[in-house]
Amino acid sequence: MATPALKAKELGNKAYKAKQFDVAIKHYDEAIALDPTDITFYNNKGAVNFEKGDYEAVIEVCLKAVDVGKENGSDYKHIAKALARVGKSYMKNDDLDKSMYYYDKAIIEHRDPTVLNERSEVLKLVKEKEKLSYIDPEKSQAEKAKGNEQFKQGKYAEAIEFYNEAIKRNPADHVPYSNRAACFTKLMEFGLAMADCDKCITLSPMFVKGYLRKAAVLKIEKPQEAKAVYEKALELDPTNAEAKQGIHHCSQSLRNLKPEDRAKLAMNDPEIQQILQDPSMQVILEQMQKDPAAAQEHLKNAAVRDKFMKLVESGVVQVR
Repeated sequence: MATPALKAKELGNKAYKAKQFDVAIKHYDEAIALDPTDITFYNNKGAVNFEKGDYEAVIEVCLKAVDVGKENGSDYKHIAKALARVGKSYMKNDDLDKSMYYYDKAIIEHRDPTVLNERSEVLKLVKEKEKLSYIDPEKSQAEKAKGNEQFKQGKYAEAIEFYNEAIKRNPADHVPYSNRAACFTKLMEFGLAMADCDKCITLSPMFVKGYLRKAAVLKIEKPQEAKAVYEKALELDPTNAEAKQGIHHCSQSLRNLKPEDRAKLAMNDPEIQQILQDPSMQVILEQMQKDPAAAQEHLKNAAVRDKFMKLVESGVVQVR
């Protein structure tokens, strides 16, 4: 038969489910008054206060629950639940150090998978907070300047260290990524250079140097893709001499290739792939192959003509 304390607890549970939080707290307080040795009464009251958003009250009642639980030999899972709820409340109050402290204490009592996941989320917040607190654009500029000096002296590995620090101090600044990419290119770390170029372009799509440095990496093995990137740079800066020279260099490299090698290389170009996968272009190319008159008619369409010439220049389509 249920004791008066357990009956009060059940009334509290019923009110809690009905979201009658103040009523629930009244019943849990009654249960505690009738039996102050049962940790579950405190834990349930803590859950209600958490739903109300009264995190200070949660911390107070759940710490009391821990004391009661330890004094009366309660199941370690109940103690862990109270400690985890304290940790969660401190997280809600943006006190992440205390949150981690109590989550760790909860895990010592019982390694509950849910609590482990919650602790991981708090750890992410801690790291993000540390990262944000480290941001200092002025110091970033100073580190970038030191990197530039090292780069001028040909000390590329040393320059990278300064650019790393500049990025940590201001990860939203696109220039250190571009500068670090130049260092990686000099050290023939082309994969790392490409990643930095892409990050630079993402942060600042109008920054011409980001495209130039990306094209400089690509032209070593992928002149077709490099040419397209140089063309993008030229769109942004029509007078850019490096972009013009790069386009000329890539075009020359492509012309020097055997037709079959040029076509094979072009097949890795996303733009070429898109053209060839276009159903309407597939039909047009088939018609043009069978009927020269149809070819002339299709080429009157500017969009079709541009795509067709792209295929011709790449070597994918041979014109006799």
